[in-house]
Parts: sequence; C-alpha cells; structure tokens
Amino acid sequence: MRLNSLLLVPVLLFTTFGKSSSQELDNSFYKYKSDTIVIKKGVDPKLYAAAIEAAKPKTYKHVPYAIDTAYFGSKVNFITGYTEKYLKSHNRTLTTVRERSEKVFPLIDKVLEENKLPKELKYLAVIESALNNHARSRVGAVGPWQFMSYTGKEMGLVVNKNRDDRKDWLRSTNAACKYMMELYEELGDWLLVIAAYNSGPRPVLRAIQRTGSRNFWDLKPYLPRETQGHVLAFVATATIFEKLNYYIGEDIPDEISYVKPVKGIEKPKAKKSMFTEDELKSMAIVRISEPIYPELLSQELDIDLQLLQRWNIDYELFEYNTYSEEVYNLRIPKDKLDAYFDKKVSLEARSKKIYADQAM
Repeated sequence: MRLNSLLLVPVLLFTTFGKSSSQELDNSFYKYKSDTIVIKKGVDPKLYAAAIEAAKPKTYKHVPYAIDTAYFGSKVNFITGYTEKYLKSHNRTLTTVRERSEKVFPLIDKVLEENKLPKELKYLAVIESALNNHARSRVGAVGPWQFMSYTGKEMGLVVNKNRDDRKDWLRSTNAACKYMMELYEELGDWLLVIAAYNSGPRPVLRAIQRTGSRNFWDLKPYLPRETQGHVLAFVATATIFEKLNYYIGEDIPDEISYVKPVKGIEKPKAKKSMFTEDELKSMAIVRISEPIYPELLSQELDIDLQLLQRWNIDYELFEYNTYSEEVYNLRIPKDKLDAYFDKKVSLEARSKKIYADQAM
C-alpha cells in the first residue's frame, strides 16, 4: 500500500456523513480498516473537512444570570433590580416550586445532560408551568413545557384523546430539548430561544431583521410585551435558584446579597414599611387590570416619575405580564385621584397604543 495513494483519517472523527454543497460522501469513497478510515485518492478534501467539523460535539453558549456583567453590560443594574423585585413578589410561588423541583429536577437535569444542553434551561419549565405537568393554559398549551398540540406532535409527542405525551415528564422534556436545539440552531442565543419558545420564532426573526442584531436588548422593544416579560422572568428565576436560593421561603431583606451570609439569614423581628408615615398618609391606591405607561401617567398627572417608581417597586412585573395577580394596586398621591379618574379612559387607551407600538 503506497502512502501517496491513500489519505488516513482517525475513525473517531467520523460519526456521520452528510451532504456538503453538491457532493455527498458514500461507501464508494471510503472503507473501514481497524481504527482508521482509508479514503480513496482523488476525493475533494473539503468534503472531509466538512465531515470532521460536523462530527465535532455541539457546543452551546452559556445561559446568563442576572449578575453576568459581560453579557448584560450596561443593562446589568436593570436586570438585577428586576430579579430582586421578582424574588420579593414571587417568593411564595418560588417556595412551592422548590418543593416540587426535588422530584423532577433530577430527571430534567439528566435529559439536559444527555443532550449536552445547559442545566439552567430547566427553569423554563418553572416559568412555563410552575413544574405542574397537568398545567393547561388559556390557549390550550399543556404540560410542564406547555406545548401546543401541533408543536408537540412536530417534536414527536403523541397527542390524542387516549394519550397526551405533553403531560409525561420524560417524553415532554426530550421534546423540549429537541425544540430548544432547533431554535438555537436558528437564533444562536439562549435568551432569543426563550423568546421564540414563548412567541414562536417569527416575531423574533422579524425583530432581528428590523434591527440587524441578535442581542436581546436590541430586539426587546420590538418583541411582544408578554415575550419580553417571559425572558426577564426566566433570567430572574434561573438567578434566584442558582445564586439566591437561600432567600427562597425566607423573609426578604431590603438589601439583597449575592453572597450567602455565613450565619444564615436572620429574620427581622418586625417588618419595616417601605414608606414613611407621611407617604402613607398622602398615598392612594387604585386597582388596575391593564398597565398604564408610567411616563405617560407621570406627565399627565404631574407626578414625579421617581416617586411613582419607588411607590410601585414591582410595577415592571405587571407591565411584563409576570405579576402574580390579575390586578395591580397602583399607588399614586391622593391629591391626584380626581385627575386620574378624569383621564382614566384616555390613559388606558393611550398606554395600550404605546405598548402595542413597542411590540411591533
């Protein structure tokens, strides 16, 4: 056997061969010989380079936590602030979810590991269903990963009157992995995958086309409001479970620490009000079922925007449709009540348009 007539390539580099441009590898081009593939002379080397590249293990970017300055840059203060508000307003739900997670996270982690996917993706099931495999949404999504029937079937699940794999932890988790991998192949960023998982890929691709960017923060104003909130809730949940888990089920202090206290968290003897006595006396609460744009409210009622934001610290959760209640108790100055009710209809209509424009 002459060396100049053969090209020797380790067999471990070749697991599968697919099409590369107009040529295709087939059995006429190579044969197995012990631990080596013997490749006939005259075959385009580019084919083998492509095959070697395709055979390499798939690697994925990491899933960012809220404190990931390298990923979030100038937005890190916003996302950490959002996470801390989310922790305070959802602590009861997070406590329930943590109890459920003890049974199902080991299974989900195993499936994610088998697919070489980041472990943090399990928190998508938390915000989708609170780890309830019998959850059903208003639009008909079912199971811990909230698959619509047609998407579930596309991912290989059986959905009929006798069997619904969307409720099966193992089958639905494998389907979710398959779907997330397909989205990642197209989008290349986990936050965009989370966005597309919520809205479908089309709105995300439109936002990419409109902005020329694949950065979530650039795309965010052009995504549906619910989808924006879904991504923020995912980051917050992953960060809380991985970095702030010692606060779950505890009384939350005003100052959140991302380093676990050595002696644990001391529960306060009495909860201190967030507001001064004078503020409480001058404050009124109005119940709203749809968000009113804060800047518009501030401008139309002549209320200081910073005061409005401080009095309604968790308002962003309501804006992004991740609030735990159907209505929000909006705090405004008592002396602005009459003006609020005079302009209520106009404020609601104009706010709805502003939010719709942002989501286009």
